[in-house]
Amino acid sequence: MSDESTPPGPKSTQHSTLNTQRSASAGTVLAFDFGEKRIGVAVGDTETCLAHPLTTIRTESNRLRFAAIGALIDEWRPACLVVGLPAHADGTEHEISRLCRRFAQRLEGRFGIPARLMDERLTSRAAESALRAAGARGARLEAALDQGAAREILAAYLEAERNKTAKTT
Repeated sequence: MSDESTPPGPKSTQHSTLNTQRSASAGTVLAFDFGEKRIGVAVGDTETCLAHPLTTIRTESNRLRFAAIGALIDEWRPACLVVGLPAHADGTEHEISRLCRRFAQRLEGRFGIPARLMDERLTSRAAESALRAAGARGARLEAALDQGAAREILAAYLEAERNKTAKTT
């Protein structure tokens, strides 16, 4: 189950290399809801299976996007990255799917962190429903929608990983 409360603080960068490596292997994950104008970002952890909306990167400049993502990676030190892969309700790929695949490949290549693709069907709708239920409307809803969708993507990924682990134990 996921939680929409405020995310825990980032991993401290004051630890020794051994502690930082242990923290990363503990399973911090950053997830991205990729869009051509905005990228929603969420953070979570495979141990707790909690996902939290983090931020929305609002720029179309790839240089600025990857600089912002690099800063988040430095701050959170994730073991894995997850990118939502859009598809139509029947499972056929969406027009932006190719761009999402390319984005995931670029993340993995640039930062050397495994990037996984996760079906993101209905995540924006689920995020919007949750935000509306929490009272968000208008500009407040729009501002939180992308990172809310990233949280939904990450929650689905964490649940799938937990189910895989449960089946192997």
